[in-house]
Amino acid sequence: MGERRVADLVVERLLAWRVPRAFGYPGEAIAPLIDALERTGGEPAFIPARHEETASFMATGHAKFTGGIGVCLATQGPSAVQLLNGLYDAKLDSKPVVAIVGEDISGPLGEAHQEIGLSRLFGDVCNQFVRYGRSPEHVAALLDQAFRTAAATRSPTCVVLPRQLQEALVPDLQPSAVGVITATPGEPLARVLPHEVDLDAAAQLLGGGQRVAILVGQGGRDAAPEIIEMADRLGAGVATSLLGKPVLDERLPFHTGVLGEVGTPAAAELMGGCDTLLMVGTNDPWTDYFPMPEQARTVQIDIDGRRIGTRYPADVPLVGDAAETLRALLTRLHGRPEQRWRATVESSVDRWRQDAVERAAAPADPVNPQLVLQELSARMPGTGSVAVDVGSVLYWYARHLALPPGVNAQLCGTLGSMGCALPYAVAAKLAAPDQPVIALLGDGAMQLNGLAELITVSHHWQTWRDPRLVVLVLNNRDQSGLGGGRETSSDPTQRRPDVPYAGWARLLGLHGVRVDRPELVGAAWDEALAADRPCVLEAVVDPAVSLAPPEPAFADLRGLYADGAPARKVREQVEVTANAVDLV
Repeated sequence: MGERRVADLVVERLLAWRVPRAFGYPGEAIAPLIDALERTGGEPAFIPARHEETASFMATGHAKFTGGIGVCLATQGPSAVQLLNGLYDAKLDSKPVVAIVGEDISGPLGEAHQEIGLSRLFGDVCNQFVRYGRSPEHVAALLDQAFRTAAATRSPTCVVLPRQLQEALVPDLQPSAVGVITATPGEPLARVLPHEVDLDAAAQLLGGGQRVAILVGQGGRDAAPEIIEMADRLGAGVATSLLGKPVLDERLPFHTGVLGEVGTPAAAELMGGCDTLLMVGTNDPWTDYFPMPEQARTVQIDIDGRRIGTRYPADVPLVGDAAETLRALLTRLHGRPEQRWRATVESSVDRWRQDAVERAAAPADPVNPQLVLQELSARMPGTGSVAVDVGSVLYWYARHLALPPGVNAQLCGTLGSMGCALPYAVAAKLAAPDQPVIALLGDGAMQLNGLAELITVSHHWQTWRDPRLVVLVLNNRDQSGLGGGRETSSDPTQRRPDVPYAGWARLLGLHGVRVDRPELVGAAWDEALAADRPCVLEAVVDPAVSLAPPEPAFADLRGLYADGAPARKVREQVEVTANAVDLV
């Protein structure tokens, strides 16, 4: 066996933290580490992306789809700068990622080629956890601290390793040697439960509610059975944030869908008519769609106490794990609720679902994008993953794609950065090569980085047990990025160039399907999902289909505040309306 160098030590620590792969872009300053990764024969593997930004999105996607810690690699200077977008995605959606940045500086500091102040560059996105490796004997503990901090804070961290340090020999020192910290990989997160008195207060508040709504975010991912039991116990309706969409079976009769501008009228009506709100693991930013101030008494459950009360006032804050906190609440709630509210919620859901079918069937030129997602919904595999990009496709995903239980879906929820879906899909597929993956993109995201990352797909797909990775491209040629409701300009400078996306896939040895007739959309999905290799499904869709959310029945309630009407009157109006008509 050859000499053991710091780069080999880094690989050992990645293995100790059960990191299966690291995403990055090669460069001189990180070359010793990449060489060490390649010498392992693929455990952990180095996955080269076409760009550092997509590498950071892949690392964040890995954390989102697997629940593990993502790792991305880059060099100093412009390479490091390109990591920021994916790392901010991880920070804002609370996912653990470790960025390892190589540095190769010669000459006096402050004047070196490609020198950037990495501590200041990464200070905000990594919550000030930016550490420099200085000596071989401390590297193991430094990496462990970075991984432990990322896991504990659910956020990105950064370790900077000079190239000379990566190439240095690892001294044979005893753990008790002066200045050497014993490194311990991995520590389970603590079990967190609220105080008994707070649980009692929350149960009393929820049990006294007449019209209860439950808003579910990504923090409820492991609590689906408890949320459903709670909804039945309280006779409540359920809405979700975008990030919370995969938590529950959307076929449940009281599931109103996604809340917010991209969401459904049923979810808006649920919020407009409730008098009690239970928030589970959500930091949903669509506060315009929340109940009016003082309309609803609220219990909020979140593992991160800093988020409680930031979107809507919480009468009873509960800091704790969602599933265990809900189980503790359920032991305190007894009896069956009066079912009138649940019946009105289910009527609202039925109306929205029928309306969604009619909207998808509406004529368009040439294809209605809502129809494309509606046809996928009927064909969704029962397992696997969905990666969703930013743009008009996000609206259609939120309203028209019903996710089967167990299908994981992820998107750049809080940062809202275009270009995340295909890197996410690559990460999801590498993590579970025996499961199908579907990426949903617009033509803007495809031109931004998707065309390049299809090269990554073409490089890896033949090792996958299930070759299905379907990339939907909604080709609407809309340069503005604002989406529907407008006719596409005849001025070529105002239109996005029309790229043959399916043809590009075929040039790379993948499958490609192009559809521009509504009656063929279902057959196109069948072909794409049955292909023996990854497939790009290019749907030529109408840019004039409006993105505006369907008008919720109680939207006018929010207008009562325009003339200074007190919240008491708003609440009274909600009660009168809810009792008078079967709309909410």
